[in-house]
Amino acid sequence: MTDKGKTVALCLLVMNERRGCEHDVPLIKREAFDEVFAVDGNSTDGTVEYLEAAGIPVHQQPEKGYSAGCRHGFRMCKSGALVFYFPTGSVPVEETLKFQAYFDAGADLIIPSRNMKGARNEEDVSFLRPRKWFVLGLSFLTALLWRREGPVVWDVLHGFRGMTAEAFKRIGPRDTGVSIDLEMIARAYKMGLAIEQFPTSETGRIEGTTHFPAFKTGSRLLGYLCREILRRD
Repeated sequence: MTDKGKTVALCLLVMNERRGCEHDVPLIKREAFDEVFAVDGNSTDGTVEYLEAAGIPVHQQPEKGYSAGCRHGFRMCKSGALVFYFPTGSVPVEETLKFQAYFDAGADLIIPSRNMKGARNEEDVSFLRPRKWFVLGLSFLTALLWRREGPVVWDVLHGFRGMTAEAFKRIGPRDTGVSIDLEMIARAYKMGLAIEQFPTSETGRIEGTTHFPAFKTGSRLLGYLCREILRRD
């Protein structure tokens, strides 16, 4: 439990991440959070059983899709802010401890960036970096369309992030599929919410492949941008 400041929950978003959980979960400092729980997207590899045995409550998301999992995380959250973390062994667990200070200082949305100065992207070891370049391009376009003040977020697709419950309620995310990371930032820009970011380091997953195929996911995200441009509130 935190001693002061905003209450913060940690939500593990999982779908068939048994190996990653075995690596990351023992490293989580649970006492630093007011809640620690998981939202599962129908795992079949023993992920749920491992988490429950480790004493972490698991909530099954009632709808399919990444965006639906994030929304369910906020429905289950009883704290003032929520941090999403993916236990895949690709981002240091200790980075989850950096959010509290930013929330206490008034941040509405916090992004650990793989693309800003001092960060490390998994693709930085390669000459060709298609995923990183796509994210940077999408970040630039999103900022060009809606940012009016504050920092430019250069990693709009990093699901590892934190947001206050009040800010999430205000942005009213309603898109389906995989675009909620982008929607959170686009709406935060539009509403002038307080955004903070800090550099993080990314390596490859411990096991398995990404749940977000590049071409299919990219086309859905561009489709979301078109819908957001036409969105009326």
